[in-house]
Amino acid sequence: MGVEDGGGMRRRRLCGPLCTKDDFLPQESFKSWANYVNALKQTPSRFAERVFTRSHDGAELAATSRSNHQMKKTLSWWDLLWFGMGALIGAGIFVLTGLEARKDAGPAVVLSYAVSGLSALLSAFCYTEFAVEIPVAGGSFAYLRVELGDFVAFIAAGNILLEYVIGGAAVARSWTSYLASLCNKEPSSFLIKAHGLAEGYDKLDPIAVGVCIAICMVAVHSTKGSSRLNYIASIVHITVILFIIVCGLIKSNYKNYTPFMPFGPRGVFKAAAVLFFAFVGF
Repeated sequence: MGVEDGGGMRRRRLCGPLCTKDDFLPQESFKSWANYVNALKQTPSRFAERVFTRSHDGAELAATSRSNHQMKKTLSWWDLLWFGMGALIGAGIFVLTGLEARKDAGPAVVLSYAVSGLSALLSAFCYTEFAVEIPVAGGSFAYLRVELGDFVAFIAAGNILLEYVIGGAAVARSWTSYLASLCNKEPSSFLIKAHGLAEGYDKLDPIAVGVCIAICMVAVHSTKGSSRLNYIASIVHITVILFIIVCGLIKSNYKNYTPFMPFGPRGVFKAAAVLFFAFVGF
């Protein structure tokens, strides 16, 4: 059910203790079984239409202006700067550097970081251009919806959700390993073994779950507060990285730089593909 507001816009009314089906399913296709079956028959044609349909920036901006709940701007350029730094600097730069130097690139891992950093920079330029031309919430989904159509945007949105789920799980899991190492224990010491589960899937990580819940609560409670927490953590990360760089240069043995590229250019680019993961916050 809905009511007309002063501007002719139709908005959902709040139902009282006696809610009806129309309060939850106001669409015409849910009015009767005949309408529902008819709507199902139109699914293939609607799907084909959505596959090839593209939105445009004017429609995205109009949808934003029609919203009754505009987001309040609470972040300054300083907050956004540190959000970007926090998105780039994560655990991956500590975990992956030595691994890729040993397996794929050798001392040329610095070139691998340069290649992956250049790729990340080009991606940032693309996002910047899109954000200027289409200044709406939605990120990649909104941009792809305008440029390539709804279907491609839908696929990209699913990939982004999968990326965040896997990335968040990886970071939370590594947090437990680092905590165990800090306590001079084995990385799996804080895991709980579930005997009823299959081998390889029988390790539960309650600390990682607790970390995820705590961070989510901070983010939900206050955008400004989560921003402050982010740039404090980013400053700590940068301090540690600078400490490692300075101490490494002071104590380095230049003989270790030969051979500089033991696995050839292929190893450099192979390592760059893996190290790009470090630029997305892991």
